[in-house]
Amino acid sequence: MATPPVTVKEVVSLTSAGIIPACISFTNLTMESEKFICVRETGVANSVVIVDMANPMSPMKRPITADSALMNPVSKVIALKANVAGTTQDHLQIFNIEMKSKMKSHQMPESVVFWRWISPALLGIVTNTAVYHWSMEGDAAPDKMFDRTANLNGNQIIAYRASNDMKWFTLIGIAPGDPARPQLVKGNMQLYSMEQQRSQALEAHAAAFSTHQVQGNTVKSQVVAFAQKTVQPDGQISSKLHVIELGAQAGQTPFTKKNAELFFPPDFADDFPVSMHISEKYGVIYVVTKNGLLFVYDLETATAIYRNKVSNDPIFIACGSPSTGGFYAVNRRGQVLLMNLNEAAVVPFISGQLNNIELALSLAQRGNLPGAEALVMPKFDMLFNSGNFKGAAELAADSPKGVLRTKETIARFQAVPAQPGQNSPLLQYFGICLQRGKLNAFEAVELARLVLQQNKKQLLDTWMAEDKLDCSEELGDMLQQVDPDMALRVWIKARANPKVVAALATKGEFEKMGKYCEMAGYKPDYTYLLQSTLMHNPQGAVNIAIQIGAQNPPPLDFNTVADLFLQRNMIREATSFLLDVLKNDLPEQAGLQTKVLEINLVTFPNVADAILAQGKLSHYDRPRVAQLCEKAGLYMRALQHYSDVSDLKRCCVNTHAIEPQALIEWFGTLSREWALDCVKELLTVNMRQNLQMVVNVCKEYTEQLTAESIIALLENFKTYEGLFLYLGAYITTNEDSEAHFKYIEAAAKTGQIKEVERVTRESNFYDPEKAKVFLMEAKLPDARPLINVCDRFNFVGDLAAYLYQNNMMRYIEGYVQKVNPSNAPLVVGALLDQECPEDFLKNLILSVRSLLPVGPLVEEVGKRNRLKMLTPFLEHLVSEGSTDAQVHNALGMILIDSNSNPEHFLTTNEHYDSKVIGKYCEKRDPNLACVAYKRGSCDVELVEVTNKNSLFKVQSRYVVERMNTDLWEHVLSDDNPHRRQLIDQVVSTALPESKNPEQVSVTVKAFMTAEMPQELIELLEKIVLQNSAFSNNPNLQNLLILTAIKADKTRVMDYVNRLDAFNGPEVGEIAVGNELYEEALCIFKKFDLHVDAMKVLLESIESLERGVEYATKVDLPEVWSQLAKAQVAHGDVGAAVASYIKAQDSSDYSAVIDVAKRCDDYDALVKYLVMTRKKVKEARVDTELCYAYARVNSLGDLEEFIAMPNAANRTTVGDRCFDEGLYEASKVLYTSDSNWGRLSSTLVKLHQFQAAVDAARKANTSRTWKEVCFACVDEDEFRLAQLCGLNIIVQADELEEISDYYQGCGKFQELLSLMEAGVGLERAHMGIFTELGILYAKHRPEKLMEHLKLFSTRVNIPRLIRACEEMQAWKELSFLYVAYDEYDNAAGVMMQHPDAWEHVAFKDVCVKCANVEVYYKALTFYLHDHPTQLNDLLTVLTSRIDHSRVVDLLRKAGHLSLVKPYLSAVQITNLNAVNDAVNQMCIEEEDFEGLRHSIDMYDNFDQISLALRCEKHELMEFRRIASYIYQKNNRWKQSVELAKKDGLFKDSMEAAAQSGDRAIAEELLTFFVAEKNKECFSACLYTCYDLLRPDVVFELAWMNGLMDFAMPYVIQFMREYTGKVDTLIADKKERNAEKVTAAKEAQEQQMNQNMYAQLLPAALPAPGMEYNQAGPGTPGGGMGGMQGVGGGGYMQVGGY
Repeated sequence: MATPPVTVKEVVSLTSAGIIPACISFTNLTMESEKFICVRETGVANSVVIVDMANPMSPMKRPITADSALMNPVSKVIALKANVAGTTQDHLQIFNIEMKSKMKSHQMPESVVFWRWISPALLGIVTNTAVYHWSMEGDAAPDKMFDRTANLNGNQIIAYRASNDMKWFTLIGIAPGDPARPQLVKGNMQLYSMEQQRSQALEAHAAAFSTHQVQGNTVKSQVVAFAQKTVQPDGQISSKLHVIELGAQAGQTPFTKKNAELFFPPDFADDFPVSMHISEKYGVIYVVTKNGLLFVYDLETATAIYRNKVSNDPIFIACGSPSTGGFYAVNRRGQVLLMNLNEAAVVPFISGQLNNIELALSLAQRGNLPGAEALVMPKFDMLFNSGNFKGAAELAADSPKGVLRTKETIARFQAVPAQPGQNSPLLQYFGICLQRGKLNAFEAVELARLVLQQNKKQLLDTWMAEDKLDCSEELGDMLQQVDPDMALRVWIKARANPKVVAALATKGEFEKMGKYCEMAGYKPDYTYLLQSTLMHNPQGAVNIAIQIGAQNPPPLDFNTVADLFLQRNMIREATSFLLDVLKNDLPEQAGLQTKVLEINLVTFPNVADAILAQGKLSHYDRPRVAQLCEKAGLYMRALQHYSDVSDLKRCCVNTHAIEPQALIEWFGTLSREWALDCVKELLTVNMRQNLQMVVNVCKEYTEQLTAESIIALLENFKTYEGLFLYLGAYITTNEDSEAHFKYIEAAAKTGQIKEVERVTRESNFYDPEKAKVFLMEAKLPDARPLINVCDRFNFVGDLAAYLYQNNMMRYIEGYVQKVNPSNAPLVVGALLDQECPEDFLKNLILSVRSLLPVGPLVEEVGKRNRLKMLTPFLEHLVSEGSTDAQVHNALGMILIDSNSNPEHFLTTNEHYDSKVIGKYCEKRDPNLACVAYKRGSCDVELVEVTNKNSLFKVQSRYVVERMNTDLWEHVLSDDNPHRRQLIDQVVSTALPESKNPEQVSVTVKAFMTAEMPQELIELLEKIVLQNSAFSNNPNLQNLLILTAIKADKTRVMDYVNRLDAFNGPEVGEIAVGNELYEEALCIFKKFDLHVDAMKVLLESIESLERGVEYATKVDLPEVWSQLAKAQVAHGDVGAAVASYIKAQDSSDYSAVIDVAKRCDDYDALVKYLVMTRKKVKEARVDTELCYAYARVNSLGDLEEFIAMPNAANRTTVGDRCFDEGLYEASKVLYTSDSNWGRLSSTLVKLHQFQAAVDAARKANTSRTWKEVCFACVDEDEFRLAQLCGLNIIVQADELEEISDYYQGCGKFQELLSLMEAGVGLERAHMGIFTELGILYAKHRPEKLMEHLKLFSTRVNIPRLIRACEEMQAWKELSFLYVAYDEYDNAAGVMMQHPDAWEHVAFKDVCVKCANVEVYYKALTFYLHDHPTQLNDLLTVLTSRIDHSRVVDLLRKAGHLSLVKPYLSAVQITNLNAVNDAVNQMCIEEEDFEGLRHSIDMYDNFDQISLALRCEKHELMEFRRIASYIYQKNNRWKQSVELAKKDGLFKDSMEAAAQSGDRAIAEELLTFFVAEKNKECFSACLYTCYDLLRPDVVFELAWMNGLMDFAMPYVIQFMREYTGKVDTLIADKKERNAEKVTAAKEAQEQQMNQNMYAQLLPAALPAPGMEYNQAGPGTPGGGMGGMQGVGGGGYMQVGGY
């Protein structure tokens, strides 16, 4: 059977990729290109799944809700369409998935019925009336392109296509078929021209655009192909394929319109095309139909190529695959099929099966397909032999796979002489090949040779620029002498690496050379390159060396490369190279790093310094480099590298040659001890020169070296200047008191007086005592530092004494007047102690005047009893108008001491401080002190002095007059031992004397605040009861009664009866609060407060009898109402109702209702509510009255009440009655409200089940149905229960509860009956079928399988799987696993439980298993349980199992022979294990023919091992096989020896001949001679003729008398040698003839030298003109012109 010309391959199964099968449809799935498939999944959660065809098993899922989704053909951009709710408009959006951003959106004014991407940036949108285009770029809205034609009205649009030039468009729709053939869908097409702006209506189901090159035309023709299937008027069906040209251009040969029949088989009479695609690669048309029929036609001729069914499931969408030349199609099962031409088979198929040689040749040429070799060669020979050299050249140029473009073809054209006046056939051939495209390597060399002979190199430049020549090394060698630059370009394209490297090195373009080598992966001989380049181009050699270093691993040792430079004293070049290779700073490069530093430190120290400064080297020999640096004068570098402190000390003293900042930074790298040693060394060597450096170092690294060590070091060298410089910076950031003091000391000793003054003034951290002592001892000429210390730290006395003793009176005056006048009192005191003259002190005081603080001055002077000395100063201040209290205090003290009328001063002076003067007078005159304290309201001080001196009458008058609560609190506190004396004076003297009510009020409040009730009563009785001015004061009366309530309750009733002006309501409430109920009752009665009085009787005295008596007495409604509430609270509902009726009060109906409920007194409640309902229209009143009727079982009144208008909540009342068991009442209420659900429950309670079912039917709720159903089940009313159950189980959520209830009651049969009735319901759902299956599994297992087979698609398989596992229903379990596509589990169940196994079913399941391990478990299972059927199982698993593993499994089990048929069938795979197994069985069965066949057909086995086994076999045929195997493995000697041993001389001779080994053949010949086997000797000479040497043969034959047997050999030998001599003579004659032919060719070349102009394109100059300005040396020529080279140029390869 011929190989099909079309391949059909399943690329991916969408269901396997996780796509929901229901969503694989035309409305949900789109495929805009071969890159993506987009599927909309709808259901509970809407989403869009994007399948990337490059990785189809990892789809991308996004939660998107849309009506349509399209993936862009080339990028991850998605277009979405969704209907705008409530309108016919559609909202369009374009999103970039990778950037997660919205690109565009638009709301269409009408519904979009179809859309697709017609280009990577353009969407085609089809509405009911028109077609729009919407660009993905910019912000523009969709543009209207054209209106739909009438023939598409009412059609479903299935395709919209555009030509590549966007000038032609087709819109295709389908509609119901004609009445004559309704099964055949009708197809309509609209063809629109953008240029002509008009449409044409056609009948077609599918269409596609393409271009075709008509022979002789320069521009391709635009064509459209469309397929139609229509019903003719006579009822016949016409199926046509049309190919027509669109917009034929003037001056071009038009494309002839083509049409062909689409042959539909009878089974596909109603099938129709759904998609068409034209392959630009092959020039063929693919048409695929809905039912999976594929047609393939030639585009140029519309000739049918192939037709076959490619899919068993309907195909609904397809898209082209430009990359493969085929197309993709998706069918309903989710298969994505790739259909394409079978390149290896299509040409033989057309030429052989279709017998269409022209089409086969045309397709092969057009698609460059194999298989046409046998077709083109005869035609070429025919054309060539007929003299049609142009036709032959065209055929060769267009030959598929270039089968005719060979050296032989060129030689044939070269052998044809040129005709006079015509181009030579060879030039015609090259010209046609150039027109067709690119010359191959052979053609390019031959053409270049011809062109260069004619000195037409510019032609080669043109062809190179146009990439018309296939470059080769041979072509470059040919161009080397003519144009080195062109030769280089050719070598680069040809990848002639050695030639390229040599050429670039010669030109000095080493960077390009390195890049080229890296790109080409070529490793040249760098040693030779370096040595040859060093002499003439040192820098180029450096570049080469750098390239060597860049390679990994480097081809040359770096030391070797460096030595090459150093041998020629090229220090700079060697350095440049080494620095480049050492840039990665690797540890293994330590020696090279040392080397580069050594050579530069010796020759160019500045270069070495720069290298070290970069810090890129870190692994060199640091001690060695340090020594060299020191010798070279690079002391800083030496310091950085030395690691011994002695070396560091020696180098660091060269400060004249080291940059100071660098040296300071270097100290930061040292340890504390080494740094101090180096600093000490610097000071020791040259303190004057290095002091500033040392100080700078110490400043920088104080924290590391510690300030203590630095100060100690500087002090050891006694350099106060160093201390001053260092500490000046240190103390600014440090609070060390010792450091601050040392800085003051150093500054003083170095004469820095201003700095001493500044530090003493600003610093807060030095020791003031220590600084004061030092400064006094230093006796500095300037006393300001000492003044700063003493002033800041309160050493003013010491300062004044020091200055006075050292006669520095000027500094004393300056300090007092300018520095700190506030300390003048201390200075005056100190000077008085020093017995300073009084005149100096007075003048000093007067000089300060108002700046002088008087208080401290008076204190200091007063301590020394010299106060009178201040009299002039104080009087002077008073005369100036001073109101300073201290001034006047001082004058007052002087007057008191002198007893100069002090009372007048104390009463008249307004400026003195009363506390100060009062305190001053206490010990001198207490009365004066009281005067002073009273004048200043000094309460505490006055109380203390009066207490101390027993002046209580003065104190009582002052306290009463003062009217200060705080003062009263103070004097009346419990802590005051003199309180009683004060109270007596207040009661007896101060308060009776007072006529001010406010004073009385404050006093009373003070007593109340002090909680002194007895004293307060005593006070108030004196005021109120003894006919004073305040006797009728209501407040005082209230206060008296209240105080009595708190302090002495026995007096309250007396005060109530005697007093009339108090506040009755308030006092009564207070009395109640203090449990004086009778007194409160008396007060309320006295003031006619009846409600309050009743409240006291009911709530406080709690006497309902006295309450009833009092209510009867006063007979007021509010009193009766109050009494009724109390009776309600006590639960006396009847009495309360009577009281409420007397009061006509309905306001407390809620409380009455609540109490009546608690007391269960509904008879009284009915009476009350009847009265209340007349006044109050409240829902609760009616509701409670309704309930009360029910409770008293007055159903007649209840029905009458319900019949009347009322606001009762009957539902609530009914629920209450139901809950309390009043079912008859609740029945009345539910019936009146039509509450069928509750009525049903009530009827159930009343055991009226039929009525309950009727009510439940009216209610029709799940809860009601369940309640009635459960009740009926409990009462064995199964008929009614089933009626209810059927209404419940149709709701999936309720099914489980019903089932559980039935099973809990043990009603399994009734439950089965219910479920069996349920499956026949119209609303039956999966849960019913599933539950019935579970019940069958538990209670009727014999019916389970039948149920599963009937309803396998309507059950919840996972639940049933669990149920079957629990009930051990293995056969049914395996059936469920198969139905659920869990074939692995199904196979496992069958293997584990024999009762579930059945051979045919197991085979079907096993082949569908995804886990390959199941296969091997199945084999083991069959091997043990069903060995006779093992081969049958292996047959179906052949394509899925690892045959080697199977062999190993069976070999271990010892049953290989059991599966011999299987092994024979799979031996075609040529696996080692299988072959070994088959061979082993053949040996065991002594089947040598089978073994020979196995060895010949399948060679993948251990041949030597098999040979060794066969060699020892007892049967000769197996030993022959061993010899045969030795021959196949070139072990000829073993084969010959084995054959000789068995006497198989023919085999031995054949083996020797095949070996080609002369020694074996001659050894065998000698063997035959030794064995005197003359016949075999003669036969061996014939068989091994080519291997035997004649001299050996002659010698053996002559010496052993075998010449007669050797004579045939001798005759043949002589004939062969005479033939060779004849050949040599003929060869000599041919060479002579070639010389004559060469002379003729020279003449012909002269004739053809001007014929090359015909090979040039029209734009090139004539042969005689100078072609280009780009000769050597100009910008367009040489290497400068390399940038113009096409795709394979040097610039493209290297990018230089």
